[in-house]
Amino acid sequence: MEACTALIVDDEDDIRTLIELTLAPMGVRCDAAATLAEARARLARQTYQFCIVDMRLPDGNGLELVAHLQRHHADVPVAVITAHGNVESAVEALKLGAFDFVSKPFDIATLRSLVATARKLGRPGETRAGSPATRPGLIGRSAAIERVRTLAARLARSQAPVLITGESGTGKEVAARLIHAAGPRADQPFVPVNCGAIPPDLMESEFFGYRKGAFTGASQDKPGLFQAADGGTLFLDEIAELPPHMQVKLLRAIQERAVRPIGAAHELPVDVRILSASHRELERLVAEGRFRQDLYYRLNVIELHVPPLRSRSEDLPELCEHLLDRLAADSSLPRPHLTPEALAALARYPFPGNVRELENILERAFTLCDDSAISPADLSLPAPAPAATVAVERPAAPVSDLEAWLEELERQAILRALEACGNNKTAAAESLGITFRALRYRLKKLGLE
Repeated sequence: MEACTALIVDDEDDIRTLIELTLAPMGVRCDAAATLAEARARLARQTYQFCIVDMRLPDGNGLELVAHLQRHHADVPVAVITAHGNVESAVEALKLGAFDFVSKPFDIATLRSLVATARKLGRPGETRAGSPATRPGLIGRSAAIERVRTLAARLARSQAPVLITGESGTGKEVAARLIHAAGPRADQPFVPVNCGAIPPDLMESEFFGYRKGAFTGASQDKPGLFQAADGGTLFLDEIAELPPHMQVKLLRAIQERAVRPIGAAHELPVDVRILSASHRELERLVAEGRFRQDLYYRLNVIELHVPPLRSRSEDLPELCEHLLDRLAADSSLPRPHLTPEALAALARYPFPGNVRELENILERAFTLCDDSAISPADLSLPAPAPAATVAVERPAAPVSDLEAWLEELERQAILRALEACGNNKTAAAESLGITFRALRYRLKKLGLE
């Protein structure tokens, strides 16, 4: 590993020596400073690859040095050393620009992991968010989406927890993947989990894993989501759906950077960056007593808001082109184009379901259009209904996975039509009231070819 020089700012000789001995095998040479004044003087004379600073110093607070580095040496990653359990100071440091923190007494493995991350952040010329290579799906050039990209690029250099907000279907997971792909953990796992899709009684075992024999049916050890994301990023989508007992356990896992599998005697250290998302207002849920305030402040160190599609309608043409290209590639069918009238109709539509709804509309139009053009009729855009006449029909029985249920209905209808028509696809398409192209697409999509 390439040698580098770090600045260690701490007034305790023992701590400075321990850090120096811990980092020496990693090829890191440490310069020491015991005060803020000495640290500023060293920074003025020499360039460092990263800096570690204690929060409590004889002539001030370590946060002052974090702010100084952000103003004058923004390319130098800085981490802070905090007293055990002093989460408030750690969060404040992250908000000021520190990329991470370590608590006293610190674990050597944790310190080395932090330094490995710092060295990746400090490498000049490393690919960052905003370049085509690290832009996994944020399509558009509007000012609103450019703001998301700019903030994502800054967040990629930090290890601070990020709360991604926005309406359903805006692309919150895409933004999370962008932050991960542009940061030092890009070559490590990105593990997404929908908190609303896990039954409450299975959450603890899913998040933290279990040991063989921990309960009936536990025939072998099973790692949890935290262990699966170790070294990488854990993306907690729909975080507002976590039940109270899991909010407590998640808070401890984040603060202690350790998890205890069910049936285990000891906690296991984990190195995971937490990104979370919600379309609900967590601050309102905190005020209503439905979400823990301490967990909210721990997750919402920095907030990234993804705008709704209706506020960036100028991105529609590029989004449509991208989605139609993908549909054509997935189906191996000719790619149709949107007529100017169809694009104008989309521009007038408010998209309550945002980009996800646009994708569904275009997929439907892709299968229904008869030739190489998608017309307004092919879009089948919902007509706005008067509020007084809107009625919600309750399902006859609970459906745990709506998409899978609808796909199964579609699969059975197609199979019956093919059987009735002696496997003549043209006749089956006619009997179903769809085009032959639409039937071909559905056969491929449902794996019935």
